[in-house]
Amino acid sequence: MDYQEPEPDDFDYEAALLACARGEQFALQAIYARDGRWLFSVALRITKRAELAEEVLHDAMIKVWKRAKLYSPALGSARGWVYTVVRNQALNMIRRGKQELSTEDLDLPELSADENEHLADEATRMHRCLGHLDETKRNAIVLAFVEGYTHEQIAQRLNSPLGSVKSWIRRGLLKLKECLS
Repeated sequence: MDYQEPEPDDFDYEAALLACARGEQFALQAIYARDGRWLFSVALRITKRAELAEEVLHDAMIKVWKRAKLYSPALGSARGWVYTVVRNQALNMIRRGKQELSTEDLDLPELSADENEHLADEATRMHRCLGHLDETKRNAIVLAFVEGYTHEQIAQRLNSPLGSVKSWIRRGLLKLKECLS
């Protein structure tokens, strides 16, 4: 399933965080209702396991609730702050070692030597094609698809306009597709 940004609307994340800071539970429920599935997908992309992503999202929403008063608009968007809490919670879980998987935990088919060689060739081709991209496109794609950042977070991290980041990713993916075909 491809990641898609939620449709824009009039939801005011900053007001919701301020309401959380005042102890108004409906605000946290509104944030979760609005972005829960996308927040879950960020956690899943990092942890690689649904049960861990659920735990991350639960713990992250508790942190949002308890730390909402620490949010400062000067540091970035309220929505970005919420996504950062989820991302950091997922990364912390991985650092603590909860992501450790045994091969029994994974439902992976056995691969033949030819299939292993094919996957290795594909990885080499992808690495080569990424190397042909200019640095801005490559960084934006890696931040989005490897690190799990949202477009807004990438724009903040690269100190670039959101439209430019979206354009870099779109054009970079087109070049990757061309290179890989």
